Amino acid sequence: MTGVVLLDVDGTLIDSTYLHALAWERAFETVQVHPQWWRVHQAIGMGGDRLVAHVAGDQVEAAHGDQLRKLWSREYEAVLEEVRPIDGAADFVRSLRDAGLRVTLASSGAPDFTDHALELLGLHRDDVAAVTTADDADSSKPAPDILQVALDRAGGGQAVVIGDSDWDARAARRLGAPCVGVRTGGFSVGELRDAGCVDVRDSVADLVPADITRLL
Repeated sequence: MTGVVLLDVDGTLIDSTYLHALAWERAFETVQVHPQWWRVHQAIGMGGDRLVAHVAGDQVEAAHGDQLRKLWSREYEAVLEEVRPIDGAADFVRSLRDAGLRVTLASSGAPDFTDHALELLGLHRDDVAAVTTADDADSSKPAPDILQVALDRAGGGQAVVIGDSDWDARAARRLGAPCVGVRTGGFSVGELRDAGCVDVRDSVADLVPADITRLL
């Protein structure tokens, strides 16, 4: 059985990280909470169910968590048309598939936003072995649950994770899979290495299937 590639979507295949950060900042502003921008950016990639407490504390989560997530969704939808695919991302996905690898889009994003990402990339759900969304796991990154669901749907086996944040790397480590980091989410080489990435590239456009198969 061929290996499985567990691809993160936001920040890895589409250039959305800073727009997610902007949407969260606007959501926080609405409830008069003002976390520092760098904290918000550093939290992009973890699940929205964890982000509020992580950047603003448990009291803010208790008082405003659900409201903030709804506000974030509204604010991100407002900038959705500004999201662009990462250069070369769609070709990279196709190259993995053409090399015989089972490719999954292991997204923990909202279903509508994940569908929009597929559209941006010119991909359909039947072009890949599996697609996941936030609805598919109870625990979000850095828990490995969404990765495990994607792996199971693809038929199991040896896997490599590709992601743009330390949250991807931490989830991969808990899954027991190597992680290749890309810098298109704004994390540094050092941050990605420290989180456990075995290789770091500027973008998925700098990877070829052989870089992945050697890790399986």
